[in-house]
Amino acid sequence: MATNGLLRHQMIESLMARHPEGVVDGAIVSWEQLATHLVSIIGESGFNSLYARSVFLAQSTFPWLAPSLLSSQTDHRFAELRISFEGQTPVQVSEANSLLLIIFTDILASLISERLMTQIVRFSWGINVQDRTDKGFTDE
Repeated sequence: MATNGLLRHQMIESLMARHPEGVVDGAIVSWEQLATHLVSIIGESGFNSLYARSVFLAQSTFPWLAPSLLSSQTDHRFAELRISFEGQTPVQVSEANSLLLIIFTDILASLISERLMTQIVRFSWGINVQDRTDKGFTDE
């Protein structure tokens, strides 16, 4: 089971590499996609609580991350995150967002299971591990 955590982390790192020229937009889109799928499962307040906790934990490494003030309007849900990212270099944005996603998915995986969290990540971001085994992803 521990390697599934690694698989999920690899998927997150791969996701960040998809948008090197638009890393801020790519980061926000990845959160929007994940939120779309998770809010229907754990609810708006559940998602917001996990997100707030993740931001709080990531602030020890990236203190410039704004405290989470998620908007209930889905088109502005990650406005504070965008503002935090826009003041940073692409490398800093990628590293911070990777850590934030890893923390968030680690917390949720501890609650719902690693296998289910990995499936949600795959579905949310359109990652088909079977098509990507040549890029270092393995399912076991």
